[in-house]
Amino acid sequence: MENLKQEAIRVISELPETANIDDIMYELYVVDKIKKGRDAIDHGESISTEELKKEMQAW
Repeated sequence: MENLKQEAIRVISELPETANIDDIMYELYVVDKIKKGRDAIDHGESISTEELKKEMQAW
């Protein structure tokens, strides 16, 4: 498993040479959101699709 710094370096190195700072920030943002989502699932902090549908009906 990569540590955070290694993962950031890998993600940045996979971007094209023409990537700008916004591209880099977006990619790191996406990686962070995916990591947080996986952590939430691991800790049972997620809901099922059916539960989400019920919540959406209340909107």
